[in-house]
Amino acid sequence: MTCRRRPSSEEAPGGSPSQQEQDAPVPQVLAEEENGVQAAWESEESDCSGVEGGSGPESDSSRVRVGQEPEEPAGLGGHGRLEPASSRVCGAQEEEEEEGSCCSDEGEDGSDVYFYYTIGERWIDYLERTEEGSLIRHVRPKMKRKSENGLDSRALSPGKKLCKGSEYSRTLGPCIPSPTTTFGDLRNAKPGQGRRRRIPSVAPPPELQDWLRTFQRWSGPEKLLALDELIDRCEPSQIKYMMQVIEPQFQRDFISLLPKELALYVLSFLEPRDLLRAAQTCRYWRVLAEDNLLWREKCRDEGIEEPLNLRKRRLLSPGFMYSPWKFAFMRQHKIDMNWRSGDLRAPKVLKGHDDHVITCLQFCGNRIVSGSDDNTLKVWSAVTGECVQTLVGHTGGVWSSQMRDNIVISGSTDRTLKVWNADTGECVHTLYGHTSTVRCMHLHGSRVVSGSRDATLRLWDIETGQCLHVLMGHVAAVRCVQYDGHKVVSGAYDYTVKVWDPESESCIHTLQGHTNRVYSLQFDGTHIVSGSLDTSIRVWDMESGNCLHTLMGHQSLTSGMELRDNILVSGNADSTVKIWDIKTGQCLQTLQGPSKHQSAVTCLQFSSKFVVTSSDDGTVKLWDLKTGEFVRNLVALESGGSGGVVWRIRASNTKLVCAVGSRNGTEETKLLVLDFDVDLK
Repeated sequence: MTCRRRPSSEEAPGGSPSQQEQDAPVPQVLAEEENGVQAAWESEESDCSGVEGGSGPESDSSRVRVGQEPEEPAGLGGHGRLEPASSRVCGAQEEEEEEGSCCSDEGEDGSDVYFYYTIGERWIDYLERTEEGSLIRHVRPKMKRKSENGLDSRALSPGKKLCKGSEYSRTLGPCIPSPTTTFGDLRNAKPGQGRRRRIPSVAPPPELQDWLRTFQRWSGPEKLLALDELIDRCEPSQIKYMMQVIEPQFQRDFISLLPKELALYVLSFLEPRDLLRAAQTCRYWRVLAEDNLLWREKCRDEGIEEPLNLRKRRLLSPGFMYSPWKFAFMRQHKIDMNWRSGDLRAPKVLKGHDDHVITCLQFCGNRIVSGSDDNTLKVWSAVTGECVQTLVGHTGGVWSSQMRDNIVISGSTDRTLKVWNADTGECVHTLYGHTSTVRCMHLHGSRVVSGSRDATLRLWDIETGQCLHVLMGHVAAVRCVQYDGHKVVSGAYDYTVKVWDPESESCIHTLQGHTNRVYSLQFDGTHIVSGSLDTSIRVWDMESGNCLHTLMGHQSLTSGMELRDNILVSGNADSTVKIWDIKTGQCLQTLQGPSKHQSAVTCLQFSSKFVVTSSDDGTVKLWDLKTGEFVRNLVALESGGSGGVVWRIRASNTKLVCAVGSRNGTEETKLLVLDFDVDLK
């Protein structure tokens, strides 16, 4: 390829170089563009026989655009023109310098590359535009001769102007402005969106091109003013059309643009419901939304500790492996919906104990143990509803029981405790020592603490059957007891609560404040909560023995309580249930209203979402823990209100066991087992 030399600056019609540099310095170019004064640029073919000097006449309508070959501004004389990458700067003085350049004729992505030249026809930088036309990257070309610090020594010679954004211009000052990118360039840069929207059956007005050329000649502020006036004159349908054209150009799938780790971090802030919706956006979002660790965190937030591993791992669709943690979450969600609004399946009916009262109830895994005043305990299968074992041996009514795995411990009016093997029905140990009814007990590990109407407590080893310690100090019947493996807490009819060190058999604290019998206790290792016939509930600090809060609001005996973290749920003989925060002493909710119980609350249990309560009115009700709203009746005996009673309830994640009957023969004594589990297909 041959090129002819550009004429010297003296030959250019714009005047002498020195005069041109004084009259039109580079910084003024930016100012002229802002004022709407556009200079004409001359184009140059890459296959040239020479480089023409001079410039064409000035034209206010000329503007640099991406994809066009810009022309040289008039009045700048010695400034080189903006040339395409396919051009070659000619001249003997340039050839030696160009040999060392490793620059290609095209950008890395095949887009057009433009070179900038400084006074004296030397270049320092080239500008590559990305597909969007909005991101600008400056790449320093590799030159043959360089100074010790790596910079091109020729670029540092006097009189050179450097492009803004380059390595040199950070310290050396202003630059020649980059070509203006129009909205049309943005649309053309996107695949499949290069064609302008067509308005059907409408021919372009003949004045359209003149109107557009007039618009192009205006400065930036003038264009904005014109657009503002144009919008005011548009109808709503035309504005809607403009939005349909413009909005898609500024939409970005930022999730797909982020690294996977950051994208997952962003998605972790979504609620599970929104995460499932996001999975429907596109294929990549679905891959992210199936991330197993992401769903593990969602499960832990809901208290789900184990993933759901199906026997046969399956693909959701080609390329999508299911997430065990997501399946666990979805299963739990379906179970919750079954509790809340699912069709109530016909319960399993477990008949036994004839017409006697079921005094105590235990439920663990698929094993149910019921104790009765008929002197027996029965072991049931929660799956089949069959009575597996009948534990016979007590000579008095059974009034308390505990269960761990296949070990059952029972306390009776015959003043003994018995340790049973639930699998075989064998009585392993009979524990003698109390002199009156064993009214309460609490099992921890291999040790159980029993409280009796003889006003004493005893600590037993259930593996050996030995009595390890006797705790004496109450002056009336012990009604309730809690044991965490280190400390024993007991409540009695002497109006007091005592904290014991069982190893030394010493009473650490006597908690005084109640003015009537203490009927219920809860103990989490730090706080002690006691409920009394005096209608109050007291929260105590275990270490100091101080009363932290007195919870007032019930009108009668607090018959049952359950404590988890700082949330306490209490059931009362006044037919109400209350939810408390024991750290603040505040009553969060009172479960009442038109659907409230009509008689004393006999038993309760709660989870992270629901409260289940039973009553002497023959119903079992489901409540929302957070809002306190009544959800629905889970059990409603036909004899309710006329003698039918729900004495005890025990619940797991998927099942509810209710002990029902009556004292006047209107309801047969039985167990009802409701199942809320879901079928895994």
